[in-house]
Amino acid sequence: MLLYMSNSAREGQSTPLHSVSVAGAVVREDGRLLAIRRADNGTWELPGGVLELTEAPEAGVVREVWEETGIQVQVDELTGVYKNTTRGIVALVFRCKPAGGAERTSDESTAVEWLTPAEVEERMAEVYAIRLLDALDGAGPHVRSHDGKQLIAVR
Repeated sequence: MLLYMSNSAREGQSTPLHSVSVAGAVVREDGRLLAIRRADNGTWELPGGVLELTEAPEAGVVREVWEETGIQVQVDELTGVYKNTTRGIVALVFRCKPAGGAERTSDESTAVEWLTPAEVEERMAEVYAIRLLDALDGAGPHVRSHDGKQLIAVR
């Protein structure tokens, strides 16, 4: 039986708040993956961002990829759910196909490139590279957690 306890019944504990983000693992026919170098911190990641309140996850992926890269996408499937336990962010990653547009930077990206899987591993922190690499293996959806720096082992 699942019981709901109000905040007042839990004295001193607050309700956990989570942010939901979406990201596109955009895979070209030649196997290269779309990546951005973020403008705010210079790290390489897959394009994505916070899901808007009234937005469907698939629509959010299409919007975020377009805004950050200039690439229009067709969403294929959910390939993973990733939780940053430190920041309370749950990210939904969808494999996508490019469907038009042209690479361009934005206010959120200083570079947009199509990387090989080996380049993804070289340039990205493991917690972000795994999201792209998981999208390639066809064994998803994967469910993983990390603390912002490294993956947390799942038992």
